[in-house]
Amino acid sequence: MTPLLWTLIAIQIVMGVFDTFYHHEFTERLAWRPSQRFELKLHGIRNMLYALLFLLLGWLEVYGVLALLVIAVLVAEIVITLMDFVEEDLSRKLPPSERINHTLLAINYGAILVLLLPVLIAWAMQPFGVSVVYQGLLSIAATACAVGAALCGIRDFAAMRRLGRMRSVPAAGLVEKLPGRKTVLITGATGFIGNRLAASLSGAGHHVIALIRNPAKAEMLPPPVTLITSLEQLAADTPIDVIVNLAGEPIGNGLWTDAKRAKIIGSRIDMTGEVVKLIERLERKPEVLVSGSAIGWYGLWADQVLTESAKSHACFSHELCAAWEKAARPAEDLGVRVVYLRIGLVLGTEGGFITRMLTPFEFGLGGPIGTGRQWMSWIERDDLIRLIAYVVATPDLAGPVNATAPIPVTNEKFTEELGRRLHRPAVFRIPGGLLRRIGGGFADELLLGGQRVLPNKALSRGFVFRHETLRSAFEAIL
Repeated sequence: MTPLLWTLIAIQIVMGVFDTFYHHEFTERLAWRPSQRFELKLHGIRNMLYALLFLLLGWLEVYGVLALLVIAVLVAEIVITLMDFVEEDLSRKLPPSERINHTLLAINYGAILVLLLPVLIAWAMQPFGVSVVYQGLLSIAATACAVGAALCGIRDFAAMRRLGRMRSVPAAGLVEKLPGRKTVLITGATGFIGNRLAASLSGAGHHVIALIRNPAKAEMLPPPVTLITSLEQLAADTPIDVIVNLAGEPIGNGLWTDAKRAKIIGSRIDMTGEVVKLIERLERKPEVLVSGSAIGWYGLWADQVLTESAKSHACFSHELCAAWEKAARPAEDLGVRVVYLRIGLVLGTEGGFITRMLTPFEFGLGGPIGTGRQWMSWIERDDLIRLIAYVVATPDLAGPVNATAPIPVTNEKFTEELGRRLHRPAVFRIPGGLLRRIGGGFADELLLGGQRVLPNKALSRGFVFRHETLRSAFEAIL
């Protein structure tokens, strides 16, 4: 075992650790995505093989048929990795950084095999036997890597079993209140909400037209769906019954610099303006435009209860939502019923804000943010899809509609309930002052502020939430 070979193995370990923690745990959050159950199984098997190899290469020299078995393990790792590549491409969209990292891992692994296979072949030519070889720090480091790989494998298998217990409600049943067969245009169809809405509508037999800016994301949408990349592709005689406008730059994926704020507002105003222009040139106007907004419209009101008739406080969130709603208002002059859906914090494991909390909470590192007294007005994702179908099917429902569950909670109660559901403590409080220094307005409005919002319009029209309480929602999605 030459120093060059050990150097290449060390590089492989570093890249593998980066892939596991940055991609699998932090950005992709595979342990909480039911669609990735088979991928986690492959990861678990591969990690256990790595643990075996690290222990063997760190402490032993094996001869005869045992060396052939080690070669067989290396070949098995290649087969599993190829299966993993195929599974990843079929089940999720890999970010560029993960593809690059996988390429480097494959190249480096090839270099390791070039150096390691001659050693193993030479061992295989000798009589059967085992020799213990202590290599000092290398043996200790190999042991530490074996323990780490084994723990990651156990983590993968445990997550796989948990995902097997998680059951998703059939998408088609979420839009049962929508009568007949509608043609629905969805902007933002590949997002966390839009994707589930498209699946629900198409599964129930409705015709979905999905506007997607990135054709590479088309595979995220379940067929049958009509895909377009521009509203200009729709002819004036296209029959559209409903438009659901959800497109917009994410607001929670970075600090609110001036450029980011302009992009957040511009993306929504421009897209909504394009939707209004489409309505203007359609020969037959749609029945309803459900245009996205958010409870940020109200601004920050501490403990005050907010319904659709409440006033607003000035802040960036209000500026954003007010501009978004204003951009959709001209559709009313064209004879279209417009609903401004003021959406709260959407709960689900496939996306949304909670996905950033699951991993730290799972490892016992979660807790309240700041004082924990700020209100969190939330809604479970499938309830949101049901509410969208309900407002479409309710002709006298127009204007602002709060899309939140009837029982908002404080951040302290939210984290306590999440910890209880995961059987973990939730005691690591994040200081508000630190968040303000790092995040500025982003932290003030999204993390430390809050709104105590009630869905008065939905409740008064008879809409029934499946998940009124946070405990019910967590039991459904976790």
